[in-house]
Amino acid sequence: MSNSRLLWSSMTMSAAMVLSACSQPANEAADANADASVADVAGKTIRIATEGAYPPFNYTNADGSLSGYDIDVANALCEQMQAKCEIVAQDWDGIIPGLLAQKYDAVVAGMSITPERQEKVDFTEPYFANTMVWLTDTEGGFDPMAIKNLTLGGQRSTTPGAYLQDNYEGKDGNTVQLYDNYDNAYLDLKSGRSDAVLAEKVSAKSWLTDNPDGFGIVGEEIDNDDNIAVAVRKGDPLRDDFNKALSEIRSNGELARLEQANFGN
Repeated sequence: MSNSRLLWSSMTMSAAMVLSACSQPANEAADANADASVADVAGKTIRIATEGAYPPFNYTNADGSLSGYDIDVANALCEQMQAKCEIVAQDWDGIIPGLLAQKYDAVVAGMSITPERQEKVDFTEPYFANTMVWLTDTEGGFDPMAIKNLTLGGQRSTTPGAYLQDNYEGKDGNTVQLYDNYDNAYLDLKSGRSDAVLAEKVSAKSWLTDNPDGFGIVGEEIDNDDNIAVAVRKGDPLRDDFNKALSEIRSNGELARLEQANFGN
């Protein structure tokens, strides 16, 4: 075969391949891309940070292991992605800096989506929606409609903490006391060093399970459009993998099952 024929044959085959690729239906191409995205993390280890001090979302057991709703969700997402989860504990105040410093790949820690956090990280679709409640001594006469000259507790760098500072700090004689974690906020409430704690409903209910005498939730739930999601670094394609897996465990009922198992009714 002459060189000219070889060249013509090569050009013809190339053109056919291009035409074949161009004729591929758009939905098939999209499916292929989606499958490729999942394949990117299949078999790999995803390092995930949680706080380990925010029951029932996440907490540390006596043997040092981590448990809670966040841990269950993280493991379910990794299983759906056919990836391996490696979950580590990180203090709350350092959890986003640690993500940005690439100490881990994602945060699953009961973290609410806020505009301030969205400037630093990307969030997946929410996997839980929160409401806030007042937790107080039921004999103390606390009235959520008339909060004056009181000490109010919460956790630093949380949506309830921000809500307290925005609405009560320095107003009507009130003082806001924020803590590194809710455990310390509840300790001060129990000892009488604060009058009430504003917390997420599931956290308050979890604490009341072990402290039922003399304390309770007072007033109506506060819906402040608080949605919890997985955080990843800006532009990380891992967000799409998490979203796909989250959609699957929501559709097959696994997410609802985990919510029931950790929070009850």
